Amino acid sequence: MSRVPLPDSFLRLPLTHRALHDRAAGRIENSPLAVKAAVAAGYGIEVDLQLSRDGVPMVFHDEELDRLTDETGPVNARTAAELGRIALKGSTDTIPTLAEILTLIGGKVPLLIEIKDQSLVMGPTDGKLEAATARALDGYPGDVALMSFNPASVAHMARLAPHLPRGITTSAYDPDDWAPMPADLCARFRAIPDYDATGSSFISHEAADLDRDRVAELKRQGARVLTWTIRSPEAEGAARRVADNVTFEGYLSTLQA
Repeated sequence: MSRVPLPDSFLRLPLTHRALHDRAAGRIENSPLAVKAAVAAGYGIEVDLQLSRDGVPMVFHDEELDRLTDETGPVNARTAAELGRIALKGSTDTIPTLAEILTLIGGKVPLLIEIKDQSLVMGPTDGKLEAATARALDGYPGDVALMSFNPASVAHMARLAPHLPRGITTSAYDPDDWAPMPADLCARFRAIPDYDATGSSFISHEAADLDRDRVAELKRQGARVLTWTIRSPEAEGAARRVADNVTFEGYLSTLQA
């Protein structure tokens, strides 16, 4: 399976984690205001996708509405129109669709899209979110890359949008953090065994685990290494000793020359 390399913009511009959010300023994670702020500052943007009940990719991190809104229950129990009327806590924004976010960015800065695991067990997926994402991106003029913790999602994107760069979101997979995922499954994903099979060209790896031998091995083989989530200039400096670029929040990363 052929690999599509990351465009240079993903290596040059620091990536805002869930866009340039700042709750005190009313810019909530993955919100239109946070996206506008990232574009204005000239940063790249990372966002997350969940699927609405009627099959529309929504820019929202959690499976449930509870943390970020005054509503409760799963995102996928609501239609896109219903979700679009739900205000984000502490903001005038409501939950946006991917199409809305693409319009706001308009190709001005690179967009890294994480497709959230719809199986909830890191297993096979029905491909509905991936197909809807590919349709939304058809004809988009800007730099886009796609990734997921779930290699099944990455494999779907290899089939649905083979021209777009794709990668795997990776982690130390500490069983305590990933419960109730079984320890043997954590061990499997920790080894990043699906990188070649999915035709990935990058990983986005947990910052605290960047010294893992497997990360170094993939980098020697030509993989680009992004990292999440960086929360200080000091942490960024340490991460850049391994990573090609950072996904950051809570401070302003220095734009690279």
